[in-house]
Amino acid sequence: MRSPLEPDTRLDVELSAICARNQYTRDPEPVIAELAAAAHGRDDILTRAAGLWAGYFDSPETHVLAMALSSIPGTNRWVEEGLRRRGVAQQS
Repeated sequence: MRSPLEPDTRLDVELSAICARNQYTRDPEPVIAELAAAAHGRDDILTRAAGLWAGYFDSPETHVLAMALSSIPGTNRWVEEGLRRRGVAQQS
């Protein structure tokens, strides 16, 4: 059966699921490697998914992964968007 989702949307969902599945990790390197492999060079979708996840879900329990995701080049604006969606005020 063909998925009703567009390929870019499916990839975004897959990357977000990898983040969620590994949210409590204390060793983010394998998670970052898994994300990069799953993205198949689609850095635009990787940075969006990683940044949004890091901004929205950062908490004491997920901070290790959120910080690692935030270090991926290009995620800054998406981290800010994740924080905005969560309702967290930005610090200047």
